[in-house]
Amino acid sequence: MRLIYLWLGILALLLGVLGVVLPVLPTTPFILLAAACFARSSEAFHRHLLAHRIAGPIVREWEQHRSMPPGVKPWAFALMGLSFGVSLLLVPSAWHRAMLLVIAIVLAVFLWRVPVRPATPPNTE
Repeated sequence: MRLIYLWLGILALLLGVLGVVLPVLPTTPFILLAAACFARSSEAFHRHLLAHRIAGPIVREWEQHRSMPPGVKPWAFALMGLSFGVSLLLVPSAWHRAMLLVIAIVLAVFLWRVPVRPATPPNTE
């Protein structure tokens, strides 16, 4: 089972890296999936992912709080809307546009369901 989780983690990580350059493919869910798979299969890979300067804070945030920090969700929706909007304008086929709309709706529902962590009040010392 550990080997299956390891290969799923590697696949999810590769998809997450592809998501950095492909506008329709989401990055963060695949990186979080890779972290979950590595946590069950390889402590070394999991540690390496947590130590990464870009992915590490995202994974730690999710593992500690299972939520998004305040203010991130509006940015995520805006960037997702921009990405899908440009893609919809560039794709000539109606079938591809429909597929993009379905993917956008699924991602929007997923993002909507992710809880937002309450803002921590500033220290008043």
